[in-house]
Amino acid sequence: MSKAKTRRAAVEEIEADGRSGEAVRNGPTANNRSDRLRTRAAWMYFVEQMTQNEIADVLGVGRVSVVRMLSEARARNEVKISIEGELAEITRLERALEKRFALERAIVAPLTATDADPIPVIGAATGHYVSEVMASGMSVGVGWGRTLSATLPYIRPRVLTDFKVISLLGGVGVARRFNPAEFAWRYAQLFQGDGYLIPAPAVVDSPETKKALIERCGLSEIFAMADTLDAVLVSVGGIASATIPYRGGYLSETEREALASKGAVGDLLFHFYDHRGRLIDHPINELVMSVDVDRLRRARMRILTSGGREKIEALLGAMQLVEPTVFITDEESAKEILRLTEPVQAAPLSAKAR
Repeated sequence: MSKAKTRRAAVEEIEADGRSGEAVRNGPTANNRSDRLRTRAAWMYFVEQMTQNEIADVLGVGRVSVVRMLSEARARNEVKISIEGELAEITRLERALEKRFALERAIVAPLTATDADPIPVIGAATGHYVSEVMASGMSVGVGWGRTLSATLPYIRPRVLTDFKVISLLGGVGVARRFNPAEFAWRYAQLFQGDGYLIPAPAVVDSPETKKALIERCGLSEIFAMADTLDAVLVSVGGIASATIPYRGGYLSETEREALASKGAVGDLLFHFYDHRGRLIDHPINELVMSVDVDRLRRARMRILTSGGREKIEALLGAMQLVEPTVFITDEESAKEILRLTEPVQAAPLSAKAR
């Protein structure tokens, strides 16, 4: 089987969760994860010339594990003059993103075609990742949306003690399929944890109403929990698309156009921002019943998961807005993000100028 066919089959296997989710979780997934880790180790050692101790620190494994993975990569004939594993290109993109944005980890999900919907594969990759990193005693703040909802079938259920999930946004009454409270509750249930919801609309009618709800209706305790989060899991929306805020009736077309005219490229929990990650000066940012961005940045682990052509600008802004430690996206989005942020090479001085 050719590389392209092998890679396409692997992607289709991930996307087939609706038909065989349990098989994906308990079957080939473990092999895919070990292949990815082994390829990353080989790439760092042979391409980036990192020491085995340095690789162990980056991957969070012992040096003995690194030695074993490198030996296995050689035995599998994945390392010759170059790394020939199926994930070599994906690994290159991941390492480039990690360096470009000072990430602790980048995960790039392969696509079967350049125009394929990236959400299924991003959801699968995110689900597998959070299954690995969630632990007892953690407090996790979660966002909402189609991408995050797509992670749920891929998360491995297990019991975690003293595990708390805090919804970072108030409820939405119209787009019920992607409701913040619904996602937070289901996420908490997967780990047998406690869910903490914000029993209020996503957007209120005035700053006074927002203040009253927080101070007089018991919401201050939930918002205070956001000060000590161990991790946050969020996605972003693009300003140009018909986003959930727009469909849910919280954002009129006039308001959307006004935000766009002020430079808004996307939203994070209904906080609208520009391409540099600066919040837009607009009344809606004062009416949102969601945890503010400064609190999100205090979390030790900040997982940003999103992708798609319509979200590229939003993702670039979010990199500066929330400063993620982990970024999960698809390969086409990764390529475009790297292309747009490629450092400009200074033109050589002419002989006359010198």
